[in-house]
Amino acid sequence: MRLEAGATAALPHILRRPPRLEQSMAHSMSVRCPACRREHAYSPPEYPCSCGAPVTVPLSAGATAVLVRHRSWSDAWTEVPCGSCGEAGHWPQPEFGCPCGATVRLAPQAPAENTAGLGGPTRRAPFRPVTIRTGDDAVSCAAHFLRWLGFRDVETAVPRPASGLDLRGPEVVGVVDASTVPTGGASVETLWLYAMTEQQTPVAFSLAGFERGARNRADELRLPLFVLDLTGTPQPVNDAADALLNRGAGG
Repeated sequence: MRLEAGATAALPHILRRPPRLEQSMAHSMSVRCPACRREHAYSPPEYPCSCGAPVTVPLSAGATAVLVRHRSWSDAWTEVPCGSCGEAGHWPQPEFGCPCGATVRLAPQAPAENTAGLGGPTRRAPFRPVTIRTGDDAVSCAAHFLRWLGFRDVETAVPRPASGLDLRGPEVVGVVDASTVPTGGASVETLWLYAMTEQQTPVAFSLAGFERGARNRADELRLPLFVLDLTGTPQPVNDAADALLNRGAGG
């Protein structure tokens, strides 16, 4: 599959992306879209330096896929020196458009001493994933993740109660959708209303991702959304989830 980098705004000619990019011959890497969880084969494109030599933005095997929701110069472009003449140029960050509609950027892997690729400034012990084989495993994994974030006394409800709430704690309440279809907006709305009544932090987890309407509503409500993969590693889907991941329960 050939994936093109995302379109950029009008820029000075020297920084503008060439109209035609040739894919580099570098070995492609497997990338999973954080929104729909589809796997893609991605090869970084080459850009022509003014000296004529090709330039490729460095991308390690440990790079992680993140959703692009807001664009800025510092996020979309990076300075890379030409390996031939040494001249530094500004080039687009590696990214591609997934068929699900999401724009995915490949970001450097976070330092292991912080959060094992899952976090930001808050210092924590590395997160140890819980392998998911059943729906009950998914609930246990989400509870384990919330405790790792610093939420106290998180308990699971298996089987799911009539309220639809799978996770409860003094400061947090959550749902875990272990079905094979994306989570809809109704679950997000119900979770948020309950959390506001109890003055708790709402968090939603899903194995199959979230419908676009659910993601849009969660963004409006600033409700954190996480996708679970079968290795048991929750991945943030929206800005609210990124913020919770960075600050932890005490933020």
